[in-house]
Amino acid sequence: MDRTRLYRDGVLVRENFPITEVAECVADPDAFVWFDLCSPTDEDMVLVGRELGLHELAVEDAGKDRQRPKLDAYDTHLFITAYAATLTGRSLGLIELSIFVTKNALVTVRESPDFDIEDVVRRWDAGSRMARHGVAYLLHGLLDHVVDGYFGVLQPLDERIEELEEELFENGPADRRGQYRRAFDVHRNLVRFRRVATPMREVVGGLLRRGADVIDPVLVPYYQDVYDHTLHVAEWTDSLRELVDNVRQAHQNQQDIRLNEIMKKVTSWAAVIAVPTLITGFYGQNVPYPGSGEPSGFWASTIMIVVGTVLLYRLFKSRDWL
Repeated sequence: MDRTRLYRDGVLVRENFPITEVAECVADPDAFVWFDLCSPTDEDMVLVGRELGLHELAVEDAGKDRQRPKLDAYDTHLFITAYAATLTGRSLGLIELSIFVTKNALVTVRESPDFDIEDVVRRWDAGSRMARHGVAYLLHGLLDHVVDGYFGVLQPLDERIEELEEELFENGPADRRGQYRRAFDVHRNLVRFRRVATPMREVVGGLLRRGADVIDPVLVPYYQDVYDHTLHVAEWTDSLRELVDNVRQAHQNQQDIRLNEIMKKVTSWAAVIAVPTLITGFYGQNVPYPGSGEPSGFWASTIMIVVGTVLLYRLFKSRDWL
């Protein structure tokens, strides 16, 4: 257990108490608690479930990796799966969060210490006057932090796509392989990111639809703001996917155009080379023909080779095939 907090009448009164005292704390109707678990063991999760009366299926899902972002409702509590996202270099990092929400308790389960829970705590403390609204306030701060982090992923991806668009017609063929690799990395990150970011609309929207059963009416505009952010994230992600797909398609079109140019040149040179091959083949026959064995035959074949080759070369050059 990393952190525990006890609020009474909206005021923080206690921190870092043992998890075994949670049941006693939540028995007070004027109090609510938050505690955080990082990479917990199965025994830790069983203890949490017993202290708060959590459904066994929710506890089981919290112990599994790579759950889809979702909101599950049980008789006594809600269970939320969400993902925090970070972009480091070309690598997209996803950190799974399992959240239990009861009437007067919020439990966060992190799969990795890479998620900065202290930043969430600072956000709560900055708006401590709103803590009188209970667990819904803590949940809003957590979800708002997660969704705001999505913009920190999309902004650099957007800038990388703009760079790829600018480089598309500027660099030479030697750079195209690196450009295509970067475009592929951006596309892969967007696909992974979309899987965890887009379902957050359903999570926050589901909380709003439950209304006063979960959210204090005073906090509804704050949750609506988070929901608007999730819509923005989803739309931005889809637009970036279209842009990077266009970049990849443009790369493919450039390769097709270059291949066509190469084929035209190869075909043109083959046609030019075919002229002397045809003429010398004709004059190499073992049968009598005009000029056979005479100097005139040699000069006639030479003139035809030169004239035919030059004419074909100029023809293909004029059509930009060479």
